[in-house]
Amino acid sequence: MTDKTRILIVDDHTIVRSGLRLLLETADHLEVVGEAENGRVALTLAAELQPDVILMDLRMPEMDGLTAIGHLQAEQPQIAVIILTTYNEDEMMLRGLQAGARGYLLKDMSRESLIDTIEAAVRGDTLLKPEILQRVLAAQRPSTPTVTAADIELTERELEVLRIAAAGETNKGIALRLNITPRTVKAHLTGVYNKLGVDSRAAAIAIAAQKGWL
Repeated sequence: MTDKTRILIVDDHTIVRSGLRLLLETADHLEVVGEAENGRVALTLAAELQPDVILMDLRMPEMDGLTAIGHLQAEQPQIAVIILTTYNEDEMMLRGLQAGARGYLLKDMSRESLIDTIEAAVRGDTLLKPEILQRVLAAQRPSTPTVTAADIELTERELEVLRIAAAGETNKGIALRLNITPRTVKAHLTGVYNKLGVDSRAAAIAIAAQKGWL
């Protein structure tokens, strides 16, 4: 990357924002352009600063992260939102992905995970950690009906690509496993997004998890 990726940190705890800033400032290609203590302030700063990526906490006063994500998706969908979450927020995290967030990070993530996830979000990709996905799946209510892919006419290949993506593979990794080109993988994912009415890998996987396809 030649230009720096501009990042806005949104969390109601000063120590969390400071810690993230310190981690991000160790990467030359990343720049923290602002901090916000709640969703309302985040929306104002997002309009003013035009960041590339927003790291968004979910539980905050005045306006929570889910509400803010909804506004951002409607008003500034070009901004990649990454949810900051804890181990006991699986249901909220799933709702955030459905609202348009491109990915999520645990607040005790490593520096490498933080940077990798931001870079993936900027590319329009998402690094979904298998262990986190498993917790999201486990949070689904047993009464949630299982819907087959045929109900919305996903092809077998589209479903196969989606399941591998849910395991945390990048487009290149999916291509290697299926012996197809990354461009073909992207085409299959685009088809999935169109059929599900979403615009990100994270949102597609969240819906697939709810419907029991994974």
